[in-house]
Amino acid sequence: MTWDSDHTPPSETITLAGWARVVVRGFAVGTLTFGGLLVLLLVRLVERPLFGQGRPVTPFITQFVCRCAFWFLGIRYRRIGTPMAGAGAVVANHSSWLDIFALNAAKRIYFVSKAEVAGWPGIGWLARATGTVFIARDRRQAVSQVEVFRTRLSHGHKLLFFPEGTSTDGLQVLPFKPTLFAAFYDDALRDTLSIQPVTVVYQSPEGEDARLYGWWGDMDFGPHLLHTLAQSPQGTVTVVYHDPVRVADFENRKVLAAHLEEQVRGGLADHRRGIGA
Repeated sequence: MTWDSDHTPPSETITLAGWARVVVRGFAVGTLTFGGLLVLLLVRLVERPLFGQGRPVTPFITQFVCRCAFWFLGIRYRRIGTPMAGAGAVVANHSSWLDIFALNAAKRIYFVSKAEVAGWPGIGWLARATGTVFIARDRRQAVSQVEVFRTRLSHGHKLLFFPEGTSTDGLQVLPFKPTLFAAFYDDALRDTLSIQPVTVVYQSPEGEDARLYGWWGDMDFGPHLLHTLAQSPQGTVTVVYHDPVRVADFENRKVLAAHLEEQVRGGLADHRRGIGA
């Protein structure tokens, strides 16, 4: 499923100065990202034989790269609230490819993604290297997927899901899909698993379209990346951590999904009104 808007996505011609920023920022972010990936893979050569799925070092490399990326892009970064301690799941709204940097910069996490992403050129490689969990949309594989979740959680991992199932313009939160939460009610997870809702809020610079950083529908990645690199002045991204909840405290997956959705949607509404800024 792909969400789309009734309105035309923001698009402006890149000026000469903008192209200069594309070159400088693109080189800096590209060098940072792929240089960090190279370091991560080298460290992983030692880390994997010693710790297996445990990753005591490489997540810090990913976190460092993502924090620095916003500095190179000129986008101000804020974190509000406290990430939960220990293993668990994290759910967040999804607005842009920038979410990957924003959520990794705040806390060491591992994304849970549809299996098709593993085969995407470039992105799939990066995802695999950083420990992304790939799942198939096939109920016949539900048992094996629960086992994967259980194994990763046993190593202290925080697994991040986007329950909307698609990205939006950043001005709203779509209904959370309750089917995603069915795995959490497995006997192996229900009584011990905690989930933390997180809201990612993008604020465009004054005078710019409020949907500037949103990436949705049939928007191509390349042009959106170029316009993000060219933008001046840049805006702000805020990552808001809400209180975690225990799966066992909710009667079923629909009730759990509704509560988490309410927390994430409320966080977006509050911060778009300037509350808690």
